[in-house]
Amino acid sequence: MNKAIGYQCSICDKTYGLDEVTYTCPDDGGNLSVVLDYDGIKATTSPADIQASSSQSIWRYLPLLPVGEPGHEKTSLHAVGWTPTFAPTKLSEQTGIKQLWVKDESRNPTASFKDRASALLVVRAAEIDAEITVTASTGNAGAALAGMAAATGRKAVIFAPKTAPPAKIAQLLIFGAKVVLVDGTYDDAFDLSVETTKEFGWYNRNTGYNPFTAEGKKTAAFEIWEQVILQQDLDRPLCVFVSVGDGNIISGLHKGFKDLHALGWLEHMPRIFGVQSEGSAAIYNAYAAGTEEIKAVSATTLADSISVDLPRDGLRALRAATQTNGAYIQVSDEAIISAIADLGPVGVFAEPAGSTAYAGVQKALEDGQITMDDPVLALNTGSGLKDVKAAMQAAGEAPIIKPDLDAVKELLN
Repeated sequence: MNKAIGYQCSICDKTYGLDEVTYTCPDDGGNLSVVLDYDGIKATTSPADIQASSSQSIWRYLPLLPVGEPGHEKTSLHAVGWTPTFAPTKLSEQTGIKQLWVKDESRNPTASFKDRASALLVVRAAEIDAEITVTASTGNAGAALAGMAAATGRKAVIFAPKTAPPAKIAQLLIFGAKVVLVDGTYDDAFDLSVETTKEFGWYNRNTGYNPFTAEGKKTAAFEIWEQVILQQDLDRPLCVFVSVGDGNIISGLHKGFKDLHALGWLEHMPRIFGVQSEGSAAIYNAYAAGTEEIKAVSATTLADSISVDLPRDGLRALRAATQTNGAYIQVSDEAIISAIADLGPVGVFAEPAGSTAYAGVQKALEDGQITMDDPVLALNTGSGLKDVKAAMQAAGEAPIIKPDLDAVKELLN
């Protein structure tokens, strides 16, 4: 069964066949959403079928994904997703929020949320016989593509700003991708990757450009549905907090929840909260102004994974909040660093972009946008090992002592 029946533009609502266009709307450049055959899916699949799956990865949702069987058994491609969602008592006690969950995406094969999109994209690339896949990245998306391409024997080219954290660049190189560091911003790398796509015919994985990236990222919404919504007796909508850079993660989550709602499997749409750093707040600025016109900023945040001048999936990202009775929140870099330290004692090692979501929970509670009675989930999108410099800012330096017991006793006193 062909589960995808076409695309729909996020700006003009025009629809296209899968073979008519590859990336964005030819008329206005709007991001395209994949349109699924909901009637066909409902006729062949049920929630019970999904829950009975033995797969503990994104492929348990294959009936809801616009690709065929992934193949490549026993590779890291099949370890993507089904990340743990847990309720840390210590955070509940600190915040007063009675039902609080953290979903930890650092457990993915390359240690970030971006594996979800890349796993699906390499399958799509194989289906359309694309020899080389290219992406722009501050590190995580590139590492995810490089890792998934390596697992499936495919070729990847990554354009990254030269300021990306060294740990992320190391991942790209270890996985064998062709890595090109750009003397400029993420936005410069994005534009260059699009130019090479047009010039050389490479398949472009960029978020906010390739419609299939959101299809991979929506699998996190399916997991939240299974792991929390179906398991808990919630008396009000779940509030989902996620950090936002180019906007594709939050729009992917929204797409996943919309798919479930259209299938009749989700009664109440979760409220989605996008969290941005004050130093990279283009979508927040539009939200605060009550407009859908998103203007570029000069991004300066230390949270490199969400440091974006012009969000490429900004409109859909904005609507993810406005259409679900959620909101946009901006937090300081200091709050982001502090949130890294808050998450550590409950066993979550978050990079700055990951801790941003929890910083948003604290800010929303402080500002009265949520209450302690609202069920809340914060999404950690990446591992703190991706940015050790930021982690050390949060944790501080370890003391150095002489190698004798007296020195230990002096330190303890």
